[in-house]
Amino acid sequence: MPRARTLLGLAAASAAVIALAACSSAAPESTEPAGGNEYGLATEGTLTVATEGTYRPFSFHEDGSGDLVGYDVEVAEAVAEKLGLEVEFQETQWDAIFAGLDAGRFDVIANQVSINPEREEQYLFSEPYTVSPGVIVVKEGDTSISSFADLAGKTTAQSLTSNWYTLAQENGANVEAVEGWAQAVTLLEQGRVDATINDKLTYLDDVQTNGERGLEIAAETDDPSLSAFAFTKDKADLVAAIDEALAELREEGVLAELGEKYFGADVSQ
Repeated sequence: MPRARTLLGLAAASAAVIALAACSSAAPESTEPAGGNEYGLATEGTLTVATEGTYRPFSFHEDGSGDLVGYDVEVAEAVAEKLGLEVEFQETQWDAIFAGLDAGRFDVIANQVSINPEREEQYLFSEPYTVSPGVIVVKEGDTSISSFADLAGKTTAQSLTSNWYTLAQENGANVEAVEGWAQAVTLLEQGRVDATINDKLTYLDDVQTNGERGLEIAAETDDPSLSAFAFTKDKADLVAAIDEALAELREEGVLAELGEKYFGADVSQ
């Protein structure tokens, strides 16, 4: 009997060793995010970026070459390079761009997406890479307007559907309706209105595109619009990585250089 018990014990021990060996050889459970990569990208090794491709000077096709270029495009390319990723742009109409993000067709939107409370409820945002206050634009040498309060009784040219129309009215201006920036500055140049309100980027882009036309900024709002990369809520790791890349690009002066290239000024802070 003692020998029988010994043999049974050895058999049991051997079975336990085999079971442990089997457990140790099993593949460990993956802790990587869905997508099989560090950031849960739609395509491993590639940052897939949604942009319109028709939104000059942020995302557009260059005359002649037809290449996709623009401020947002080059910021996204610089970020991807910092992360050691390839970059692929998917041109998408604005009306469908957030639906595509929700569906996982791309990882991020780079299309001057402004941060606001409604969007923050549904999406994550990187640190802003574009900062643009509202500005009052007047004819050079006009000293009668140096603040928004000075618009009282003056005439401004504004699109009726814009936030700037409301701001002009709130400050007591008489508003002449126009279809957009081009028409507004034409009236201003002709002296038919006293001022127009728009975002600073629009003014800077106009100067870059058309040169000086005898206009200047008289005042700026205190609460600038902030634009950033937009992500779905499950991309916190990617947001953190892109924020780090943006901080490095800002410190190295790359964002300032891109601002100078497209707007003649650093628009990143």
